[in-house]
Amino acid sequence: MAEPTPRRNEPRLRPAPLLFEPAEAAGDPEHFFDLESIDDPAALLARATELTLAFRAAADRAVEFQAMAAAQLADPRRFDRLTPADIGERAEWTEDYAKKMVEFGRDLLRGDTEGRGHADPV
Repeated sequence: MAEPTPRRNEPRLRPAPLLFEPAEAAGDPEHFFDLESIDDPAALLARATELTLAFRAAADRAVEFQAMAAAQLADPRRFDRLTPADIGERAEWTEDYAKKMVEFGRDLLRGDTEGRGHADPV
């Protein structure tokens, strides 16, 4: 099962494998990681929980990378830096959220993540 995102000095645990979805199966709305073929409710709950945790861990990690990229794009030392409004437009965020993501990304880039339990900056 997936674990919460570790800090920089802790080893990173891998989330549960998401198992490959063939293109034809992914297009079928009734097919999702072969969950519909699991008859045992206990096994279905276990696998669905593994997938939920894996997707949550992947989403948390992706948010961290978004924040670091936003901080880098907003860096005042860059001649081509972007404003929070520009970053928000590119990422489909509000300007206020972009500002928070830039701040969160700067914290991550400095390694200042102590006390943060979740990747969401809000």
